[in-house]
Amino acid sequence: MENQIISTYQAPFGFRSGHLQSIYPSLFRKFDTSFYQRERILTADDDFLDLDWSRVKSDRLVIISHGLEGSSHRPYIVGMVRKVNNAGWDALAWNFRSCSGEPNRQLKFYHSGATADLDLVVSHAAASGQYREIYLVGFSMGGNLTLVFLGQKSKTINAPVKKVVVFSVPCDLKSSSERLARISNVIYMRRFLNQLHGKIRIKMSQFPGQISDTNYEQINSFKAFDDRYTAPIHGFKDAEDYWKQCSSKQFIPQIRVPVLIVNAANDPFLAPECFPVAEADANPYVSLEIPASGGHVGFVSLNKDGEYWSEQRTIEFLSQS
Repeated sequence: MENQIISTYQAPFGFRSGHLQSIYPSLFRKFDTSFYQRERILTADDDFLDLDWSRVKSDRLVIISHGLEGSSHRPYIVGMVRKVNNAGWDALAWNFRSCSGEPNRQLKFYHSGATADLDLVVSHAAASGQYREIYLVGFSMGGNLTLVFLGQKSKTINAPVKKVVVFSVPCDLKSSSERLARISNVIYMRRFLNQLHGKIRIKMSQFPGQISDTNYEQINSFKAFDDRYTAPIHGFKDAEDYWKQCSSKQFIPQIRVPVLIVNAANDPFLAPECFPVAEADANPYVSLEIPASGGHVGFVSLNKDGEYWSEQRTIEFLSQS
């Protein structure tokens, strides 16, 4: 347990529930996002990625990746952007394909292992020549994507990526998908599936005859959704193949950049397999922090600054020499 950190996070009174911590920020944390400066970059397959910048004229940059059906406008992203700027660093919150408010051009959209898009974003930022140091922050699916990227590119990252922090990471996609299929998590599952249905309908109008939502109401789990859509659209055999190839846990041994993984013990999305204790212990570059509370992308703090513990913890880790 050498690389497992004793967490400093203490949930506010009344916020011990993982479900409350997971839901509260989405309902009650609001931000203005008019400060973003949007940039669109093109991909090699004739698609695009929308990047939302918040600059304070720094030579250090934090690139932030959101979660499933999230965007640069989600409260946990904007809160992190604000904290990063207050620390004196530039921030770049990028949107996965189809998540920026405008449908992407291709049939495929995004998934847990779509590292080519993150690679493009990081390379684009590095190519500006403005940044001597780049840091990565990821939440949930974005955290998994970030860890896969680091493992795959451990020796070939063409950018000055110095440190990484990820929160609420489903390091084992199969067990996380099974956990979300439980009755206790039906509110999350139904919300995700309803949002994804909207994406499928858009794809139907873009690509008539190539995709269908017939009997979509029978889909009640990620296994069913990934079997029918994610896997075939993105070149996987089925959901099991997708989960196996894109789970970040297997990539942790290859990581060669200092990384902090923060997964709350009461995260309703994460099964025991999503806590990579052995993997972190075997890799001196990887530290694992397991707060007793925090929920999924929660880590609520009630203070006059409006900052959440996850934001404070990120700057603390990234600032360590």
